[in-house]
Amino acid sequence: MVSRKTAFVIFEQKRQHSLDNKSRAWKKMISLRVLVLENQLPKRKAITDALTGLGVRAVFHAGECGKAIDVVRRTDGVDIVVCDLSSKNIGYFDFLLAAGKARLVSAVVLCSALEPQLLRAVERINVLSQIRLIGIISADDSMQKNLGSILRNYAKRKALALPIPLDTFKLPSEPEVRKGLEAGEFKAWFQPKFNLRTGELSGVEALARWEHPSRGLLLPQEFLSAVVAYDLIDEMFKQVFAQGLELLVCLPRSNLQIAFNLHASQLANLDLALFIENALKARDLPGSSLMFEVAENGLLEMPVVTMNSLLRLRLLGCGLSVDDFGMGFSSLTLLCQLPFNQLKLDSSVVRDLSDYRSKTMVASAIALARALEMSLVIEGVSSQDISDQVLAMGGTLAQGFHLAKPMNARRLQEWLD
Repeated sequence: MVSRKTAFVIFEQKRQHSLDNKSRAWKKMISLRVLVLENQLPKRKAITDALTGLGVRAVFHAGECGKAIDVVRRTDGVDIVVCDLSSKNIGYFDFLLAAGKARLVSAVVLCSALEPQLLRAVERINVLSQIRLIGIISADDSMQKNLGSILRNYAKRKALALPIPLDTFKLPSEPEVRKGLEAGEFKAWFQPKFNLRTGELSGVEALARWEHPSRGLLLPQEFLSAVVAYDLIDEMFKQVFAQGLELLVCLPRSNLQIAFNLHASQLANLDLALFIENALKARDLPGSSLMFEVAENGLLEMPVVTMNSLLRLRLLGCGLSVDDFGMGFSSLTLLCQLPFNQLKLDSSVVRDLSDYRSKTMVASAIALARALEMSLVIEGVSSQDISDQVLAMGGTLAQGFHLAKPMNARRLQEWLD
């Protein structure tokens, strides 16, 4: 039987432990680093004032994504982004994906409820970038109270969690990227694409890799945001593009097609198509040997100069592919108007084909490609089961680790032989 004295001591210890936990959580909350991403100044100010009123010391704000990525990079990341993900702010999804993959953001708080389809997009951000949706607030009198509750819960989880080793990787600086470009450290790796029905090679995709002298081999998610932010995407593309063309010259297979990724911002350059045309002429290569992939989200805004670049590339005989199809929000009207001849279904769609929604997306993409007389490449074929299911549903072209992993030019030539 426990004595009153012992019971009191146990109670006091528990109470003190609870107070310690609350104290740690409060300290964690006020030390959180929060970015307010909002393009409307009054709303941005209201959220910032609410955070300041809660005692949060490090509050940053941005009115657009370009500044937001600059802020999180300059501050070595933030804990939470507060923003309004709506159909008017589609670019915020791209920002969260990029910042999440670079481990510059851990969680997101939304300023309004989402429609079901947009909520699924947020769930996909969580899967791809490990950014957690920790709460939704409304712009009313209780905003500060609701925001405080969300932040306290988040801080409490952080305060009670066991220490987790942090990845010390940071986005490279502009001088570091420039030095890497000057030293020729950016290399083209190539991932084969196959015809699942015949087993034949249907082409390869050129993927940028940074052979960093101290950090080792870096993947695009570890440097691409920096390359775009520093406006060095053209320089990197030209290096990777030249290496791909040299491979075409060296290979005896004259019918091999190489796909290159283009950032949407590059299409605004009137000299892009001319540069590609001159490069093909200098090596006596046909335009049909090239395919250019543009991410679906990059097609949301289509200025005349971008359309002009796309048309000129098609007139050269080059293929055009809508990359990451299924991740963006392009309309059927837009797809019909643009001169693309291929869709690339994002790998996340086939990750779990036991989900009827994933199967529906694959079947719909196959039907849409046929109706638009486009080819369809299904990315992310990581197992024989996925390959079999895709083939049974009518899919033909595919790429993925199960079929072949990316490899450098020398290894590709050996693999082809």
